[in-house]
Amino acid sequence: MTVPASSAAPAVPKSRWLALAVLCVGAFMIVLDSSVVTVALPAIQDDLGFATADLAWVVNSYLITFGGLLLLFGRLGDLAGRKNVFVAGLAFFTLASLLCGLAGSPALLIGARFAQGVGGAAASAVVLGMVVTMFPEPAEQAKAIGVYSFVQAGGASIGVIAGGALTTGVGWPWVFFVNVPIGVVTLLLAVPVVARDAGAGLREGADIIGAVLVTAGVSLLVYTIVLAAEIGWGTPRTLGFGALSAVLLTGFALRQLKARQPLLRLGIFRSRLLTGANIVMLLLVAGLFAFQFLGALYMQRVLGYSAVQTSLAFLPGPVLIAVMSLGVSPRVIPKFGPRNVLAAGLVLVAAGLLLLARAPVDGTYAVDLLPVMLLMGVGSGLMMPAAIGLAMSGAQPRDAGLASGLVNTTQQVGGAIGLATLATLAAARSERLIASGEAEKAALTTGYHFSFVVSAALLLAGVVVTLTVLRTPKVAPPASVADRHAQKDVSP
Repeated sequence: MTVPASSAAPAVPKSRWLALAVLCVGAFMIVLDSSVVTVALPAIQDDLGFATADLAWVVNSYLITFGGLLLLFGRLGDLAGRKNVFVAGLAFFTLASLLCGLAGSPALLIGARFAQGVGGAAASAVVLGMVVTMFPEPAEQAKAIGVYSFVQAGGASIGVIAGGALTTGVGWPWVFFVNVPIGVVTLLLAVPVVARDAGAGLREGADIIGAVLVTAGVSLLVYTIVLAAEIGWGTPRTLGFGALSAVLLTGFALRQLKARQPLLRLGIFRSRLLTGANIVMLLLVAGLFAFQFLGALYMQRVLGYSAVQTSLAFLPGPVLIAVMSLGVSPRVIPKFGPRNVLAAGLVLVAAGLLLLARAPVDGTYAVDLLPVMLLMGVGSGLMMPAAIGLAMSGAQPRDAGLASGLVNTTQQVGGAIGLATLATLAAARSERLIASGEAEKAALTTGYHFSFVVSAALLLAGVVVTLTVLRTPKVAPPASVADRHAQKDVSP
């Protein structure tokens, strides 16, 4: 979002690069938590006595509150001040992490995970809005979004590695306890370093009815998706909850048309950039989530990799994501345009998925997996900063928090839909082949191949939307000399 300093709020502090680091550490901790817990699930089950059917709720309880509250907290940041929402959310997340590590029963852990989702949603929803308002100049904004994109794209992969190390080394409670010192230090730095913005005031948009409808609707939608992965898409429960979530979200949309101060101004979707970029984000995240989950299953259930070996196999991905999003994307996006960079990244990731779709039962890492990891890392490091930048360019400064919450909501819903749908497709294909007499490993591999091809198709659909819907945003008129002096930054 490239706006003159005179129209951007709040004022940019001289320590904004330090402020960016503080915000990204907080966001990184929350992204990490979503994947670090997955590796610890077997140990949690053994220690707390979880029933197999209930174990998934260690993850699902977090996803439901996190995904359901992002949009609400994004708007609340615009009204009550984004820094206020970030600090409150981070404090709540840190406290809930402590309670998760101390939990001595399944019920206590699931309850603490619900609370973690609330804090994580509040802190995550406003970070991107804060980043783009702190860095209004295009070149600096590209660098800042590159840092944020690494946090989003690399955090999940790093979480898998960290989860294995913590669980094996010091025990599963430390996948939660590790958040406590990080959260406390981040809070102590955020208070003096991150600039405070006043917000428009709660009276300008406290649509309580709309807040209830959208929170209930999105939360129920996420629940329906995770339920479908367990019991199937065509069951009465899945169809019933899906219909109810559709009714709630329709009611929310109708409420926004009539509310004096709507929670979500539907006019925001007139922006081709914002709407198109969120559609692309939905498609690409759906494909990426399936790659991480099904790729790990292929390594463990077909190739026989251990949890540690699987973690190390993914390692080239986050390394390349860091290189591309922090070093390369900020240079190539201004030169070639975010739309072209996004399309190139999507093509590279789709190529990696298609390459993985031919990996054999007796595949080797150097030949069948490493080239995939290289393509996925380079492609993700290009497409994520471009997609996020385009989405935020389509929003006005006053809606930065709302747009930030919308981007995060799109990622959560896209990931849930992608994982549930593609995992179900893979399992169904494999079960049919096993029933017909095919060997288990061969049947599993064929099922994974099918889902990888579908994932690639989602990424290629994203290319079509990128090239036909998105337009590179126009650069705002140059700021006045006084504005440029006001924006000068003496920090690194």
